[in-house]
Amino acid sequence: MSEPNLTTDSSRNEEFAALFGHMIMQQANMAMMLMGKIARPDTGETAKDLQAAQYFIDQIEMLEAKTKGNLSNEESGLLKQTLMSCRLAFVEAVDEPETAPKPAIDAAKPSEAPASSTGPAAEIPPAAAASTDEETRKKFSKKY
Repeated sequence: MSEPNLTTDSSRNEEFAALFGHMIMQQANMAMMLMGKIARPDTGETAKDLQAAQYFIDQIEMLEAKTKGNLSNEESGLLKQTLMSCRLAFVEAVDEPETAPKPAIDAAKPSEAPASSTGPAAEIPPAAAASTDEETRKKFSKKY
């Protein structure tokens, strides 16, 4: 009988760890795309389908339950952090108005505006500023 090759087993475990991490990130990216947080790679447009996004988050949660006790500390940490980020993004996506366009990154941070602008009030309309303040107060008020 031959003994198992520890070098091959070790590299195989490393390969599986990388594949597991890649699979978790794929699921999270699909959820983020379906929440309208990132653009579709093929069209560059954002779309919102919260029911489908919840399905991908549920899959990550299922992986957490089914792999409990069988993951390394790094894998477990990646899974928990990814799940927490997806849940938080889901709550934010539910709170976002359906028809309002996403504000530009520069408009969301008026303190980083170029010096040539006429001020933060010129970049953010009053209605948008009010809704931004309201959204800030709403954060963390809902549970997944």
